[in-house]
Order: sequence, then C-alpha cells, then structure tokens
Amino acid sequence: MIDLKKGSRFNLKKADENLPSADGHKGITEFCVGCNWGKIRSKGFLGLFPSTEEVDLDLSCILFDKDRKMVDYIYSPQYLPEFLIKYGYPRGKLFTENGALRHSGDDRAGDEINNDCDNEIIQVDLRKINPNVQQIFFFLNYAEDSGDFAKIPYASIRLFEGTPSVVKKVHASFNVASDPSFRGRKSMVMGKLFKDSDGSWCFWALGDPLNAENVCETMNQIKRSFV
Repeated sequence: MIDLKKGSRFNLKKADENLPSADGHKGITEFCVGCNWGKIRSKGFLGLFPSTEEVDLDLSCILFDKDRKMVDYIYSPQYLPEFLIKYGYPRGKLFTENGALRHSGDDRAGDEINNDCDNEIIQVDLRKINPNVQQIFFFLNYAEDSGDFAKIPYASIRLFEGTPSVVKKVHASFNVASDPSFRGRKSMVMGKLFKDSDGSWCFWALGDPLNAENVCETMNQIKRSFV
C-alpha cells in the first residue's frame, strides 16, 4: 500500500508492476478520486430545536496538453452559463473525451451520517486518456457564498484503487475539515496526474488550500500557479 503525504509522488506504472491487470497492462490504470462530507448540524436554542444545513461541495478536474493549454475538463453542469461565461469557461459536464474520466454526479446536500461513502467520485481510466494530455488536476470547491471547509463535518478527499462502491487501496487522502491550513478557505487542489519523461503517469499529492472563491477562480489559480 502507498500512503502519500502532502508533497509526495509516485509512479502509477511502478506501483504494482508485478501485478499486471487482466489486459496485460502493468501498474495502476484505473482508480477513483472521491470526496466525502456531511451536513452542518446546529443544536438550536438550548438544544431544543436541532437542525441541519445542506452543504454543496464540488469535485472537479481540468486537463492540460504539453503547451499548458486546457484541453478538457469536468465540473458540475449545475453552474449557470452566465456565471461561467464571465470567466470565459464553457458549460459544465460530467465526462471527458472518450470517457477517460467520469464524474458520479453533483451532490448538493451532504450526508446525514458519516458512512465513509464518497458523495462525489471521479473515475479515471488512464488507457483512454487522449495522448496529448500531459497534466490533470483534481480540485474541490465549497459552492456556497459563505462558509469554509472547517465548518463542514468530516469533509475529506482521497485517491483510491477500486470502484465507487468498492475501495481496495487508498493511496492519498486529505482531511480538509480538521486540517487548520484549510480554515477560512473554500477551495483546494488535491493533486495532479502528470506524465514522466518516459511517458508513464505519476501522481503528485499537492493538498494545497487556494485563495479562490469559486470554481472559475480556482481554475484560474491552478493555471497561474501549478501548470
């Protein structure tokens, strides 16, 4: 098992190279990036009138070619076109080219209880990614106008082998609710996939909070600071 800490990297081809998959490919070729969180609970006056507040976190990704040009993306189709066009971004979608990356769909509420099941998941199949793609960034946004990660129960993001319903190995995880570096922040970049000099895919666990208020500002900051 690979347990990545912030700033560490690993080569997916070499991770399990002695265990080729059914189609003969060595290493990790299919995995998921998932996010889990709960509704905000309030005890109310004297604890007599408890309530819950729905929470909308958004898991997204953007893809870049060798010239550092954004060539594909996944973010929620629920974002209003008039909001996106102000920043020069197209309408949201849940699939990249060839279905190489697939989003499970927008969860706009959060869990009632912590059941360790991810609310939103992006499935990745490295074998289907367009050869011109060189970097892929995974990031998380708090979609509400007010609030921050620290207020959201057990908000976390992780990379794991398996399927949306079966987690085999967790390779990297960040607890954004308990980490003080995320206090006061509404956006973070979880990590990036990038091609090594030999063409094999590597993962870099970034885990960096960003000073961005929405998904478009997050993508702009990734372009400026990480690509």
